Amino acid sequence: MHQPKALIVWGGWEGHQPQEVAEVFASDLTKQGFAVEMANTLDAFLGIPQATDLALIVPIWTMGTITPEQLQPVLDAVRNGVGLAGCHGGMCDAFRNETEWHFMTGGQWVSHPGNDGVKYTVQFLDLDHEITSGMKDFEVCSEQYYLHVDPGNKVLATTRFPVADGPHVPNGETHVPVSWTKLYGKGRVFYCSLGHQADIVAMPEVSELMTRGFLWAARQPLKRA
Repeated sequence: MHQPKALIVWGGWEGHQPQEVAEVFASDLTKQGFAVEMANTLDAFLGIPQATDLALIVPIWTMGTITPEQLQPVLDAVRNGVGLAGCHGGMCDAFRNETEWHFMTGGQWVSHPGNDGVKYTVQFLDLDHEITSGMKDFEVCSEQYYLHVDPGNKVLATTRFPVADGPHVPNGETHVPVSWTKLYGKGRVFYCSLGHQADIVAMPEVSELMTRGFLWAARQPLKRA
């Protein structure tokens, strides 16, 4: 049976523990039968056109800048059917000047009122989806991401604002997406806003959600232990 390949590229702002998060994701993907390549340079994207067996790209790169030569292979690969999946700032606060990146990923972080340590609930909307089937709402104590999002996203989970004080409070209650899927050309894209540091992505609920999202994006079946 063909072994799917995943490329994890980590770096950017160190506050999000990109290497540690990459190691958690690599372990989860390996358990699902992936051959995982890890790199801590954006030049790893330059090799994508030659990686004909690539099933999944996992970016973990908060902020930073990317050259057109590094970015274009990712855009082309996803448009042509390679999956893209990631979390938190590593995917939706990467490369703030690159609007096509935002268009592909489906959202961009703009604020986290209260910063780290906010206790809030993740509420699932679509329990018929293969990513979220059987999952239950859960609480997390971390950053609560407020994002600008693509109206074409298929939202899987949300969180209620306001919890912490901030300039958004006078607008009243709103629900901001936590997790979504979307299509970018032929490619499947999955995102989850949780994952400020490695201890959050290692939570059982988050690990399960991310693993299912990886597999959905890569068009691979879930393997149970």
